[in-house]
Amino acid sequence: MKIKALSSTLSCIVKCIRFARAMINRKIILGLFIVSFLGACASPTAMLGPAYTLTSSGNVIQAGLSYGSNEMITMYTGKTPLENLQEISSIEQNKKKNIHKKTLESEDFYFLVKEKIEKTNKILKSSSQ
Repeated sequence: MKIKALSSTLSCIVKCIRFARAMINRKIILGLFIVSFLGACASPTAMLGPAYTLTSSGNVIQAGLSYGSNEMITMYTGKTPLENLQEISSIEQNKKKNIHKKTLESEDFYFLVKEKIEKTNKILKSSSQ
């Protein structure tokens, strides 16, 4: 014996759960399908920047110039603009580290510290007497 009020509510809930499960499965399948076609593909990722420029500014010329300049840099240097920036920043960081090291190892720094120590020793000797 079925109770009509409960069976209609339960059947509605069951239908909603089935629909949600089907939609989740479709999203997963669609996502895997898209990833399989676009995975490890360089050209769509190269167009992401200009596509964003086009959608945000609406200027086709600016987007084309952005894409063209990226391609020219890649063709000329063999690296993408992002790789070039990373290399430049790593070189600058190494220079900064070396400047500190050179300063600490320099003779001027050695003599400066030696003079300060001698002055401090003189002050300590005079105060202790």
